[in-house]
Amino acid sequence: MGGLTACAYPVQKPKIMGNTDSRVTIHMAASLDGFIARKDGRVDWLETSDQFAGGDTMSPELVEAFLKSIDCYVMGSRTYETALSFEAKGFGWPYGNKPIFVLTSRKLPRTRDTVEFYSGDLAHFVNGRLRPAFRSIWFVGGGVVSGECLRLGLADEVRYSILPILIGDGIPFFEKLDRDVVLHLAEVKGYKSGTVALCYEVRTCAQPAPTAVVTHL
Repeated sequence: MGGLTACAYPVQKPKIMGNTDSRVTIHMAASLDGFIARKDGRVDWLETSDQFAGGDTMSPELVEAFLKSIDCYVMGSRTYETALSFEAKGFGWPYGNKPIFVLTSRKLPRTRDTVEFYSGDLAHFVNGRLRPAFRSIWFVGGGVVSGECLRLGLADEVRYSILPILIGDGIPFFEKLDRDVVLHLAEVKGYKSGTVALCYEVRTCAQPAPTAVVTHL
């Protein structure tokens, strides 16, 4: 979590929403060449040995305070399954007791009461269900989910934690992004781990597709 940093800047909001204070953030860690996982879904490269002498650090207290500011998490089925596999290997559950919304039409194990599965119109779900209930909404993977969120103009900011590694091929950060999305760089931080954290405001997006139904994740 060392690559996570806070930033708060005015951004354009979707026109339909119930809570004008809500904020949708897309965040993922990726390799320098833009992949969030290998083709088979492995993320063994996330642990790197690089050290950047001039980098920042975040104390456990700051990390805890930052994570408390997140109200809920949204993810695709592959990201959820990766989290479950990490927990099964003894690495713990990274999302605490926060509500987890998994976008999928597949039958997946529900290991805790905080997990809810959803399959349907993504814009209606975000603007009609999540924004009225939560102030800080974090999309944390995968590439299809992130791409749909941007295509539909649902995101307020993108946080991109770049790890010091090239893996050559894999699952891209944004899949099926078929239009330009204009961003504004709001913050850059380098950390002692060699990770660079970028925070972008989402400025504009070309006319989004009228609907996106989550059925294939």
